[in-house]
Amino acid sequence: MRIGFGIDFHQMAEGRAFWLGGVQIPSTRGAVGHSDADVLIHAICDALLGALALGDIGQHFPNTDAAYKDIDSKILLVMTWEMIKVRGYRVVNIDSTVTLEAPKIMKYAPAMRETMARSLEIAVEDISIKATTTEQMGFVGRGEGIVAYAVVLLERI
Repeated sequence: MRIGFGIDFHQMAEGRAFWLGGVQIPSTRGAVGHSDADVLIHAICDALLGALALGDIGQHFPNTDAAYKDIDSKILLVMTWEMIKVRGYRVVNIDSTVTLEAPKIMKYAPAMRETMARSLEIAVEDISIKATTTEQMGFVGRGEGIVAYAVVLLERI
């Protein structure tokens, strides 16, 4: 068994599409990044990579590489999953938390769980998504950014 932890931060800005967990969420603001800036998928990718000491998402998919410009993070998730699978591991479960003030995201959690479960070839029940605010404190509380945390448990097949 191996455990990995991931975290990702992105600024929020007007006029950007808001992608989270592979689902586009209606909002006038979205995360800013080289890819689609899906903080939840990025945190999960980092947790998967970290569990097997394979570095982080920036090492494998650098924001200096034009090939990843505006890429759908679900593609990065599948590519990361392939790195894990080829080493003989499977995902036991994922627990994650997204921290933002707005918009409210939990009604989209079932779709996010289904989307990511398909990409990772696991059951929806093996993915947990929670959300919280910072009670209007700090950059998240001011609506300037979003943070996602993820913990992944892997098991050798």
